[in-house]
Amino acid sequence: MKFDDKLVFLPLGGSGEIGMNLNLYCCNGKWLMIDCGITFSDDRAPGVDLIVPDAAWIAERKNDLLGLVITHAHEDHVGAVSRLWPDFQCPVYTTPFTAEILHNKLSEAGLVDEVEVNIIAPGGTMQLGDFHLDFVDLTHSIPEMQALMITTPYGRVMHTGDWKLDPRPVVGPASDMKRMAEVTRDDVLAMICDSTNVFNQGISGSEGDVQDSLDELLGRITEGRVAVTSFASNLARVCSIALVAAKHDRHVVLVGRSLHNMTEAAKKAGYLGELPPFINERDADYLPREKILLLCTGSQGEPRGAMARIARGDHQSVSLTKGDTVIFSSKVIPGNEKTLYALHNELTENGVNVITEADEFVHVSGHPARDELAEMYATVKPRIAVPVHGEARHLAEHCSLAKSLGVKTTIEIKNGDVLQLAPGDAKIIGTVPSGRLAVDAGGLTALDGDFLSDRRRMIYNGVANGLVIINEKGQITEDPVVRFRGVIEGDNFPEIDAQLVKEILNGHQELSKSERGRDEAVEKRATQAIRKVFRKLAGRRPLTDVYVVRIDDEEG
Repeated sequence: MKFDDKLVFLPLGGSGEIGMNLNLYCCNGKWLMIDCGITFSDDRAPGVDLIVPDAAWIAERKNDLLGLVITHAHEDHVGAVSRLWPDFQCPVYTTPFTAEILHNKLSEAGLVDEVEVNIIAPGGTMQLGDFHLDFVDLTHSIPEMQALMITTPYGRVMHTGDWKLDPRPVVGPASDMKRMAEVTRDDVLAMICDSTNVFNQGISGSEGDVQDSLDELLGRITEGRVAVTSFASNLARVCSIALVAAKHDRHVVLVGRSLHNMTEAAKKAGYLGELPPFINERDADYLPREKILLLCTGSQGEPRGAMARIARGDHQSVSLTKGDTVIFSSKVIPGNEKTLYALHNELTENGVNVITEADEFVHVSGHPARDELAEMYATVKPRIAVPVHGEARHLAEHCSLAKSLGVKTTIEIKNGDVLQLAPGDAKIIGTVPSGRLAVDAGGLTALDGDFLSDRRRMIYNGVANGLVIINEKGQITEDPVVRFRGVIEGDNFPEIDAQLVKEILNGHQELSKSERGRDEAVEKRATQAIRKVFRKLAGRRPLTDVYVVRIDDEEG
């Protein structure tokens, strides 16, 4: 594909999924990257916590990459920079608060002195090659979310990022729809827009209203400790909880490293200055229980999150007892239900009162519902709608909504699709390699590679190891030894050792003389024999390694 003389949009992450955003624009052969985030793992990648987009394609073109603009400080937009930046090594542009969060990540990775981070004031402007960018303040569940009006010689594109319309955002300004109208008053070619809540009718709700509800709820809880768990990045919620706690004569204790990091970054950027000081968790036991509010990480039941450790009774400083209350001020992210409900049950069994968004009004989303999307389309009036930040069903529904709002052209896109926006009619002109990389010990590994495939096989099928001793003539001199774990319960199969030996010996006899002289052939046949036995007994194919030891006849 040729990229000169055109305007192109190319997502490498965040389209066809929620999370792991990495978007690229190309104008006259030069590229602009917007966001570089992570997603969280699931059962398909056992032992892996984080996943990042495969950015190899743009890394190969790093000489044409003008820069990376980060719209806001959520992990799915900024979390992969420290992992992937060494591959593409371009300047980074973002706002003060997001820069503080990024600084912490770069510091942990030892990259602070290598990455050029340029601070752009919220609502500011900048020029990179043929790209002119106007930043627009939009409300989200974290400060300084910036939509981008991208002006090029081929047309103008509104890249919304994550947003909502909240008249009472608690932290930071409300969405600046006046400026949005100003920067989009001329013809807008396309809008690349958040699709997370496209199925939700009405509006997403206000953080200010959640604060009022938490105020009323906390007023009803007069005994015992109260613990509230939410996303550490939701600084509006952190602020609301702290203000409401102070009103009800409770001191806030931050429990969880990410909460400390996030609040410190916010204070450096000029936020949360009106809050009373937080109490160190080591000092919590010196205060009466009814004077304490624990603000904890682990709202999704993460085993290493503060709330799960408190529930298990293995947190070093903080505990909950019968009669205390835990408020889960967050939604249940799809895929986390089993883990989170287990945590709810564990707390309940310990006599702790559990309150969730199903019980009380304690959470609102940071993404736009349908009425907010309609207002944005009425303001921007794009000729083309390109939904992103959603799974396939979200993108399809978003296209339908956009058409109903009068948008002439809608395009469903997925990671790796190259969308030519101009000149001419918008169309997908090809695809490029895209994918996911697991963050594992020592670096990155392909999700569909042999390494994680072997790990999955070990988990679901177990492991078997064999030892075969052979003399110079290629004869097995003594019974092979097989050790296995996680395949079958050996006590239930008293003849298993004899069966394995018999099958290995029979398979070895079928080898030719030359094959018996080659370790690889002997290992392969013995491996087949071991798997055959376990497949017949239990339908399992364990990860199998066979070791061949050759001895001289004199040694034998």
